[in-house]
Amino acid sequence: MERTFYNEAQLRAFAAEFGRTLKAGDVVGLSGALGSGKTAFVKGLAEGREATSPSFTFWHRYDGTPPIDHLDLYRIEDDRELTELGLDEAFDGTSIVLIEWCERAGNILPRPNYAIVIEGKGDEPRSVRVQTQ
Repeated sequence: MERTFYNEAQLRAFAAEFGRTLKAGDVVGLSGALGSGKTAFVKGLAEGREATSPSFTFWHRYDGTPPIDHLDLYRIEDDRELTELGLDEAFDGTSIVLIEWCERAGNILPRPNYAIVIEGKGDEPRSVRVQTQ
């Protein structure tokens, strides 16, 4: 599925709708250039929860039913660094896992059930492609 959004509100509304289809154990990988809207997508998906970018901490957990584990791998330079972060707990099947910059995980993390690719940045429209893995 591919859709185009002309503002952040539309992107977040779509993400919220998509998020309602997810269940504990689902893993969603998000890809796109810096500033493309990956964190905005997460904020929409986490509707009602205080979602922020975990670029410097790598991992945030948002309470709820089910909880959401939000990983940001932007600062990862070598996928072997992931083994030192203790992320096993995020993949225990009790939460929805959202991974920004998922392409930096190599084969260290479980393969996402869904791949979200966002293109565009700044004031440009966003093209969002959702693929089932």
